[in-house]
Amino acid sequence: MPHTTVPDSGCVDARVYSAPDHPVESYLSTCCHGGAKMAVLAYSLGKREINQYFCIKNAKLLSLAAVILLTVFHTASRYYGGGDTCEWLLSSGRFLGENVWQPYGCMMHKYKSIEAKTCLAGKRVAFIGDSRIRQLFYSYIQIIDPTQRENGRKHENIPFEDRSSSVNVDFLWYAEVNNSLKERLMSWTEVKDPSVKPDVVIIGAATWSIKLRSGSSEALQQYRANLTAISLPLEQLAEDGEVYWVLQDPVHEEILSVNRKMITNEQLELYNEAALGTLNSNKKNAKTRVRFLGASRQAAIETIAQSADGLHLPENTRNVGAMILMNAVCNKVLRPIDGSCCQSLPAPNLLQKLTGCVFLGSALVFLVLHALGHNRYWKSRPTPPDVESGEEKKPATAEPPLSHKAPFQAMCKMGLIMAYFYLCDRADIFMKEQKFYTHTTFFIPLIYMFVLGIFYSENSKETKLLNREQTDEWKGWMQLVILIYHISGASAFIPVYMHVRVLVAAYLFQTGYGHFSFFWLKGDFGLYRVCQVLFRLNFLVIVLCLVMDRPYQFYYFVPLVTFWFVIIYATMAMWPQILQKKANGSGMWHIGILVKLLGLLLFICFFANSQGLFEKIFSVWPVSKLFELNGSIHEWWFRWKLDRFAIIHGMLFAFVYLVLQKFQVLSEGKGEPLFSTRISNILLLISVVSFMTYSIWASSCKNKTECNEMHPYISGLQILAFILIRNIPGYARSLYSSFFAWFGKISLELFICQYHIWLAADTKGILVLIPGNPSLNIILSTFIFVCVAHEISLITNDLAQVVIPKDGGALLKRLLVAGVFTLGLLLMSKTAEGNQGEGH
Repeated sequence: MPHTTVPDSGCVDARVYSAPDHPVESYLSTCCHGGAKMAVLAYSLGKREINQYFCIKNAKLLSLAAVILLTVFHTASRYYGGGDTCEWLLSSGRFLGENVWQPYGCMMHKYKSIEAKTCLAGKRVAFIGDSRIRQLFYSYIQIIDPTQRENGRKHENIPFEDRSSSVNVDFLWYAEVNNSLKERLMSWTEVKDPSVKPDVVIIGAATWSIKLRSGSSEALQQYRANLTAISLPLEQLAEDGEVYWVLQDPVHEEILSVNRKMITNEQLELYNEAALGTLNSNKKNAKTRVRFLGASRQAAIETIAQSADGLHLPENTRNVGAMILMNAVCNKVLRPIDGSCCQSLPAPNLLQKLTGCVFLGSALVFLVLHALGHNRYWKSRPTPPDVESGEEKKPATAEPPLSHKAPFQAMCKMGLIMAYFYLCDRADIFMKEQKFYTHTTFFIPLIYMFVLGIFYSENSKETKLLNREQTDEWKGWMQLVILIYHISGASAFIPVYMHVRVLVAAYLFQTGYGHFSFFWLKGDFGLYRVCQVLFRLNFLVIVLCLVMDRPYQFYYFVPLVTFWFVIIYATMAMWPQILQKKANGSGMWHIGILVKLLGLLLFICFFANSQGLFEKIFSVWPVSKLFELNGSIHEWWFRWKLDRFAIIHGMLFAFVYLVLQKFQVLSEGKGEPLFSTRISNILLLISVVSFMTYSIWASSCKNKTECNEMHPYISGLQILAFILIRNIPGYARSLYSSFFAWFGKISLELFICQYHIWLAADTKGILVLIPGNPSLNIILSTFIFVCVAHEISLITNDLAQVVIPKDGGALLKRLLVAGVFTLGLLLMSKTAEGNQGEGH
């Protein structure tokens, strides 16, 4: 029974095979019996059941329901359950490992010296308390000046000043909460000179009260009374500055010295309860309340066993408390991308508001047209053509035209999706957490992924080298590896980083290979195709630039692929246009195309050795708006230079392959090796050795800078080695993974969408939809993320047919309108930046 094709249902795998058609089943049916046949039958039926019920349409409905429920849940939690990320930062968290602290629900930035000095410039910070507060003081000033060390001074005040930034941080010795402490606080509230009053006060004490009075109940009552006495001046200081009361950390009772044995964790809990119940008792305004630092106490519970004397905290725990305080004070000032705790998000700017109005207007038009009965629309939406690699196939049947309602329906859906993007990464709705790399978080998902890929192995329709199914599969597994690499934070591990760099180069290799093949074979240099490619590559990114208020270069891969497509087009379209038909007539034209490729290579080498000229060209307005990131062209220079030869490698490979194919040098029949047996074995051996050598070299890399210098020269060899291993054996060329190929068809959307709805804080963190359960959170957020990416690919395909007409005159008019509109946006952006600069 031949395989049947499911109509465009959007299933993960649209084809259902009977036992004889599947390669594994066919093999086992001829050589195996009994249990093996039962296993094969179970495999086939299991996959058939999955394919029958797990369709993308149903998946999208489930993801939409999940988004609505999660949005309602998180909104209600923020409103009724306390959504203050400062409280999250100060109150709770957990160790991820290796002394990395993760606050509950938000991201903590790791401040460096220059950042701390910038934030605290001209400010006074006062640490008030006993020896444990003194420890915290030293950890705090070491962030400002890493050369500072404890000098052994005890029971006295310790000043610190950084003259370069006019930062003053003082430690004031007050071992007990008493009248002396009250007088000090009152003196600050009464002083008229604001330069004397501290901007930030970090205070706490209790252990001496317990120690000197042997933990008596009278001492606790006196402590509570003294807290009541200082609560008013503390709250007055909080009106003009920030006041943090440090809750008492636990002790390791077993190793406490004899004169400290009365300082028990039970006693410390009573004193913490006294502080929580007494301070802020008269204050309802959150802005003038004393804040409690309790997160470091939670950290100490896990690490106090490492204490040298049972009382004072180990260094890593003190550093956690100091960094929490730095985030609480500085995040709202410096607004670091990866510091979402204690940071309010800015209001939407003018462009974001206008973009929202466009989507809202489209929704209204769609509703009006729907009410008027314009209901004609495609029953079956085709898979979008592959514009990344240039491999496009004409549909078997003519596509029915879209109705008037269709583009507005597409824009309406896009508006809803962009609202989800905004909620995820520009609104205080969902939580964010930082990444933490371990080998387990990277390699275990990788194993699961490849097991699924093998499970969905199918017979390939074509057996040619780098056929469409194979390139989709290649892009799919590469994209999934890159996604796992990003969410696990694996860039911190240099061997993984270098292997992923090869995958990015392979994407660009496919771009060169696909577009060269298209131009060489078809010779279609028309404006229509160019605009179609540029639209499909850039539509999502341009919308995200407007909605998320990010520069074009922020989504670096799309500018990179767009730039190289334009270069490939210019190289192939410029006089003389050399096509395969022309080259078949005279072998000299083959030399001509090689001369073109040599010219492109010289062009690349020239700019690679002329950084000043390169930056000068791309810094000219308005071109600079496409390539600048944070006011600098450096990021574009780095990305361009890193994979500068990948495109030309792809073009040269395509040329050699198509020439060999034309002269029938290759054997591309089903099951046949690509070359003779001897040559095939030699090439396979060389390829495997090349892979192993590269992995050994990548594992020996000391730093990314040195390895990146070598990467452009050796990445092409690894790509070629993979192609040979994948295509030389006939049986390997006859199979492909439909699981990977499905993801390969939406690889561009997956790469871009991950920035805001899978990752968070512009890829610096992880989006948290299910707090407290990382595994379930990843599963659900990934499910929604993939559904969104697939829908965007279809929306882009629909809009491309409307926005890019085949009629040349109409196309030129629309390009003119688009050019004027873009220029207007750039001018508005430039004016807004100028006004912002004057405001500062």
